[in-house]
Amino acid sequence: MTQEETNISTLEKDLGAFRENLGTAEASGKRKWVFAKKTKGKYTTWRDIVSAILLILLFVVPFIRVHGNPLFMFDILSREFYIFGAYFSPTDSYLFAIGLVTTIVFVIVFTVIYGRIFCGWICPQTIFMENVFRKIEYWIEGDRNKQIRLSKQEWDSEKIRKRLLKFVIFALLSFIISNLLFSYVIGTEALGKLITEGPLEHFSGFIGIFVFSAAFYFIFGWFREQVCSFICPYGRLQGVLIDKDTVNIVYDFVRGEGMLGRAKWRKNEDRKSLGKGDCIDCDQCVVVCPAGIDIRNGNQLECVNCTACIDACDEVMVKIGFPTGLICYASENMIERRTKFRFTPRIIAYTAVLCVLIGVCMSLLFIRSSVESKFLKLPGTQYEMEGADTVVDEYQFTFINKTTDTKKLTVKIISPEKANLKMLNYSDNSLVIKPRGFIKGVAEIRMPKAELKREKEEIVIGTFDEQGNQVDTYTTTFIGPFKITF
Repeated sequence: MTQEETNISTLEKDLGAFRENLGTAEASGKRKWVFAKKTKGKYTTWRDIVSAILLILLFVVPFIRVHGNPLFMFDILSREFYIFGAYFSPTDSYLFAIGLVTTIVFVIVFTVIYGRIFCGWICPQTIFMENVFRKIEYWIEGDRNKQIRLSKQEWDSEKIRKRLLKFVIFALLSFIISNLLFSYVIGTEALGKLITEGPLEHFSGFIGIFVFSAAFYFIFGWFREQVCSFICPYGRLQGVLIDKDTVNIVYDFVRGEGMLGRAKWRKNEDRKSLGKGDCIDCDQCVVVCPAGIDIRNGNQLECVNCTACIDACDEVMVKIGFPTGLICYASENMIERRTKFRFTPRIIAYTAVLCVLIGVCMSLLFIRSSVESKFLKLPGTQYEMEGADTVVDEYQFTFINKTTDTKKLTVKIISPEKANLKMLNYSDNSLVIKPRGFIKGVAEIRMPKAELKREKEEIVIGTFDEQGNQVDTYTTTFIGPFKITF
């Protein structure tokens, strides 16, 4: 076997070894703690900006009111939901079902084209871990080497002081985050009462906050990157969703490996003529990875596309005078075929689908009626004759006010014109519904027998507000005498 074949065989063996071992576990199964090195660069800066904006929004949104309603609130216990200030009741469950299906399709289509950008830039787990808790860890314990040294040293006064300070701050942050997220469920006013009136008055709420705080402390203080590897289904789904055309953070193995693979840097060496790749095997992309993986091994479910390896590699490339971009956003086909990113018909089509899905969801949220009306045939009843010429049917009606405002409504039949509606106990078919309230009752519909063309006639009933605007319609069936036609 030639030296070149030996080198290639060794390289293939090394590249395949990662598939048999977890990057965060020893061969014995013991956890291997990840000490990620602090990064700097354009992607790190942009991610810090995006994270700061999202964190500010996360803390501010619960206090924003639209027409007196919270901008977002999801009170599952009371079954009250507010989205963009609009109130949604349990009767709007079909919207949530459609929204859930749309979200799943959106995630699939988005991942197929753009990979795990969400994980690295928007996911709350990544934002809190990398831009809040890990930055506090850097501030208290120092960068990677200092953290490793602190972990190995005996429990002296320095280690106790630093660890205690970190654990206390982590616990306080977990408590604050728990309260913040709780405000999205019960609202800021209810949360304020829970805090000011104390745990004895709101014992169940206090237990809820305590459980949430403990969960956040466990996740960000100890479980950390394991959430993305073992709990989050998104990482496992990517193996099915991602293909050779998916844009991800990838290592340019064609340029990095060359003919003989990567090799350590030697000054004034003509690596190209020697068949060596541009990767100098400095392992900086590995030590900065918060998931403890080697991006040079290819796509892995632990990778969250956080861009730390890009900035670390670019920094090294600049120092040794090589072009940047050895690790970059690209697809596997772009690396193999040496092409640049472009919007292919496939990407354009998929992106158009994403835009349509977003448009459908937003439309469903904003075009729904503020009042829901129903007129159902009263169970166990049949039509009655009023004299010889008029047929009468009884209906049970329901009106639901989906807003936080009092609604004054008038109800009348839109078609057929000669049908007549009478709501029992409501004069002039007018009613007032309290905010988030509902009304039930019985109504009678009269129809001239001569107008009945068939046994079941379609009736369209309209609901109008004080200004005469139609806010809802309901189509029901009027059942009359059976007719024999020839």
